[in-house]
Amino acid sequence: MLVKRYNSDISDEHFVVDVFKNWRAWYHSSITTTAPVFLKGTTIPPSDKKQNRINEQIRKTPIRVIDQDGNQLGVIPTKEALDKARDAGLDLVEVAGEAKPPVCRIMDFGKFNYDKKKRQTKNKSHQTKLKEIRVRPKTGQHDIDFKVKKAIGFLEHHDKVQVTVLFRGRENAHIDEGRKVMDGIIAQLEEYGKVESRPSQQQRRMICTIAPLKTS
Repeated sequence: MLVKRYNSDISDEHFVVDVFKNWRAWYHSSITTTAPVFLKGTTIPPSDKKQNRINEQIRKTPIRVIDQDGNQLGVIPTKEALDKARDAGLDLVEVAGEAKPPVCRIMDFGKFNYDKKKRQTKNKSHQTKLKEIRVRPKTGQHDIDFKVKKAIGFLEHHDKVQVTVLFRGRENAHIDEGRKVMDGIIAQLEEYGKVESRPSQQQRRMICTIAPLKTS
């Protein structure tokens, strides 16, 4: 980098300091175009996160080894452990790299990853939603059965169901008929859910909420 001295009034000492500052700024600007800089608090991409080392990725030796049946093979050289894994048609997987010596296990790594993802999916909490089915006091039994079937599906998916009986026009004079429809639906859903809020009349609607049964 060529630096010219334009101002002859600046002392030699200050001139050298300025040149150094300019050179340092130029140097840092040149390397940031080729090397990523991670600031404090920056999330590292998933591909850079620590993962289980397997087979030839395991460089430390010796290691403590557990075979595919859970038997302790003791502390042996990594090469010997790899040979045992290959003979069994399996992988050597590092399960505790920070231990001294590191702990490795002989296993099917593909199946291990599949089971791990399956457990993670199972452990994810289901966000319960409120679903609704609507009927009228004069709704036919065939239509009621169809809506009950939908409600059963919601409850089996661990969602709540709001049963709504709508009253229109002259139906408002026959609240008891609407209550009979509501009670019949509740009875059909007893095996799949429990009443969370008892039927209540809200203007032209009768509402009841049914929650799914807790499963172990």
